[in-house]
Amino acid sequence: MPDENPTLDPERAFDALTRDVVYLLTAPDRHPPIWAIQDIGTAIETGDPMAVIRPLRCAGLIHRMGDCIFATPAAYRMVCLVGQVA
Repeated sequence: MPDENPTLDPERAFDALTRDVVYLLTAPDRHPPIWAIQDIGTAIETGDPMAVIRPLRCAGLIHRMGDCIFATPAAYRMVCLVGQVA
């Protein structure tokens, strides 16, 4: 029996990071809802936050203005539909 690695595969780990970013940007108890890209990197503990932000932006879930990002109405609707999955 080969050794099995109990950690998540890279694709699932990346999906979890993108989901965490959407949840950070749409959390009703966090103010303001505008985040600096560097602060997102710190919050999700990654050295390259743009690798996570770029696909969300292309999907229409995040707007970017300079060094700041915020959730689109589509992101809020997505969170309303699926809730926050643990």
